[in-house]
Amino acid sequence: MEQDLDLSRDPHPLRGRTALVTGASRRQGIGFAIARRLAAWGGSVFLHHHRPHDVEQPWGADDADEVRAGVSRHLVGDARVADAPGDLVEPGEPERLVQRAVAEFGHLDVLVCNHARSGSDGALGELDAEVLDGHWAVNTRSSILLAQAFAAHHDGRPGGRVVFLTSGQQLGPMPGEVAYAAAKGALAEITLTLSDQLADSGITVNTVNPGPVQTGYLGERDWHVVAPMFPFGRYGEPDDPARLIGWLSTDEARWITGQVINTEGGFARWRTRGEIPRTDR
Repeated sequence: MEQDLDLSRDPHPLRGRTALVTGASRRQGIGFAIARRLAAWGGSVFLHHHRPHDVEQPWGADDADEVRAGVSRHLVGDARVADAPGDLVEPGEPERLVQRAVAEFGHLDVLVCNHARSGSDGALGELDAEVLDGHWAVNTRSSILLAQAFAAHHDGRPGGRVVFLTSGQQLGPMPGEVAYAAAKGALAEITLTLSDQLADSGITVNTVNPGPVQTGYLGERDWHVVAPMFPFGRYGEPDDPARLIGWLSTDEARWITGQVINTEGGFARWRTRGEIPRTDR
């Protein structure tokens, strides 16, 4: 006999919930798009940023006030946005960051580990322990510690969600980026293990590979090389993975956990042997 289910959709499915989004420091970035999407769906959002990293990159850094204002424009009702800087290479920073988010909003429902260390990498023969350890500390260790802190502070409310971001390194080579590929690949490999443990607390754990997303770091030369790989004729846009991550944060995705999900618009690496650009946050 068919159950009497309410199949209507709430336009603000994250109303009353709070999210911590790391690496939300650039308005062209995926983190900003995720935060904006979560706010538009009713959530309060705590933004983490580490401006010194972006300053060192070719794309530069945005003003934190402008990033916060850009997310605030999409808030619903009495939801709020707050933010804090933090260098996640520091072992104690993940715990401090989660504590600040909980202190700000009273509870935490969603954790999105969007941050990434870029650059300072190499191929075999160009690596040393410092390079490998640096990528591990930011791209892997801090995400695991963030998930650990999130689980410890989660109060058992329905809707607990952890989302990691990886870079599809299991789908094709990443020339010259051994440290990055190793560190991000580890997140994909531990997704099932963490999801199994946190299921008892009602928390889902999933990992999203956004594929190559144009966040301001891809030029004409890159597109010339990889254009045949994209059946829709464009790179990913920041809101492409943001929509998936937003949905994974809602109750509609409550039965999905332990998954590594590729959202790449049909990106077909086999169509060319050129160097494949990866995702930058």
